[in-house]
Amino acid sequence: MAIEVRIPTILRTYTNGEKAVNAEGANLSALIDDLDANHPGIGERLLEDKDGKSDLRRFVNVYINDEDVRFIGGLEAALSDGDQVVVLPAVAGGASSWAPSVAR
Repeated sequence: MAIEVRIPTILRTYTNGEKAVNAEGANLSALIDDLDANHPGIGERLLEDKDGKSDLRRFVNVYINDEDVRFIGGLEAALSDGDQVVVLPAVAGGASSWAPSVAR
């Protein structure tokens, strides 16, 4: 079962610069295990240990066919042949329009 995984720029050092790689798994957890077996180190960038249980890191967003996995089962979200998984780092920050100006 081939599943395309889109890799963000910041994690491409683990995939030798590849924007997309193929992985296998019946659910997201198994897919990440397969991804880490073929691209060592990427798994620990996606997962963290919470109370003895693996979970997606807070600032990593994962989508299966444009659906946020947090709403479709998390690591247990089912995968099918031909699915596309997209990994996106969360982005935060920037200037606020209400911030007071700094006197010069």
